[in-house]
Amino acid sequence: MFHPRLLLDVLFASGLGFLLFSRVNEQRTLWLLRGYLLLVALAWFVQRFANLPLTSKLIDALVLACSLSLAVLWQGELRRLMELLGTGRLAVLLGNPQGKQRATASTVAQLTDAAGRLSKGRRGALIVVDLGSDLRPEDFLNPGVAIDAVLSSELLLNLFASDTPLHDGAVLVKGSRIMSAGVILPLSRQGISRYGTRHLAALGITERFDRCICVVVSEETGTLSLANQGRLERPITSSRLQDLLTELMGVSPQAAVAKTASTPVGRSVSVGTQDPLS
Repeated sequence: MFHPRLLLDVLFASGLGFLLFSRVNEQRTLWLLRGYLLLVALAWFVQRFANLPLTSKLIDALVLACSLSLAVLWQGELRRLMELLGTGRLAVLLGNPQGKQRATASTVAQLTDAAGRLSKGRRGALIVVDLGSDLRPEDFLNPGVAIDAVLSSELLLNLFASDTPLHDGAVLVKGSRIMSAGVILPLSRQGISRYGTRHLAALGITERFDRCICVVVSEETGTLSLANQGRLERPITSSRLQDLLTELMGVSPQAAVAKTASTPVGRSVSVGTQDPLS
């Protein structure tokens, strides 16, 4: 006999399963999730259809142990989930994880050009690119100063000039606009002995929000790095950075290469104001 409650149960379970699988980006994590759900399904089948009390108890204990283990392994993901639910950002939670904040080939070109010139001049920099996490002021230790200006390499160079009051903080980029500067990010607890403050900040924000990335320029060595989902790729070249940004921001590779090739280098910012790295 058909029961509406059974249909509702199936739809709810299917939706929850789809949400879990759609949020998984790593193959290893996907395998763990599949194995766990298979174990849960086996436990349900044994309890519902098989009269095997001892086997049922053993499987229940195994499911409980796996649940605790996954809670430890996925503590960062669970924390992000609670933050999204607590701040009411359901659109971010339910959205497609492959969805990108609107970006163009010019965005990639300007970021790559600025990072390369900052690296050559050994100017420390930290650029947060929001790909759809809907970052808000309360997500930072200090939201910095609102800018809301069109993204350009010249503006980035000026914001990270050593004689400006905002150069020690991060710059927040959304789409093709610079939203704020002088942003203070939460620090990661991993790799404290290996990384400097900028790298720890890049890891910290990308651990909490999986739809943002951070471009880091080391002040000591000029080394370029990119943080994504709590992982740091370093050192990287300007061309490698361009490839990563093109892929992560969903921009056509051909358009990004063409735009980068046509981007002028070393232009003055305005009349009477020279490039801070010239």
